[in-house]
Amino acid sequence: MRHRPDPLPQATLAAVQRCTCFNLRKAARAVTQYYDEVLRPSGLRTTQFSLLMVLRAAGPLRLTDLAEQAVMDRTTLKRNLELLQRERLVRIQPGADARVREVSLTDAARRRLDAALPLWEQAHAEVTGRLGRARQERLLADLSAAVEAARPAG
Repeated sequence: MRHRPDPLPQATLAAVQRCTCFNLRKAARAVTQYYDEVLRPSGLRTTQFSLLMVLRAAGPLRLTDLAEQAVMDRTTLKRNLELLQRERLVRIQPGADARVREVSLTDAARRRLDAALPLWEQAHAEVTGRLGRARQERLLADLSAAVEAARPAG
């Protein structure tokens, strides 16, 4: 037996379809799927590529700082780092303070990123070309504003 959807007021349905979170997540899934497909030959997924690039740009980081820069909760970060550690792409070691864990890239990660960068450049150029440079710049500014708007006030 097929169930009919619960009737909701049209205004509620319209509001949900215009929900910032819903639309950001939908866009993120679509863009991530595209980048993952283009990056596939490198053996890296978009999330892995992004984390490794943050580490490459910033150098070794404390777990807390990496989570903050990636805007990722520690549980999700830990799951991603465990995979990267198994693949010998990151090292997780005690920092200067033994209570603090520090993440750094391995030489294997640098080689993998060197192989992935041309693929990422291809995906980035394609998406930028489809959006147009001006729209892409506005989108990046709007996304930064959305990140800031979602941060706790205070």
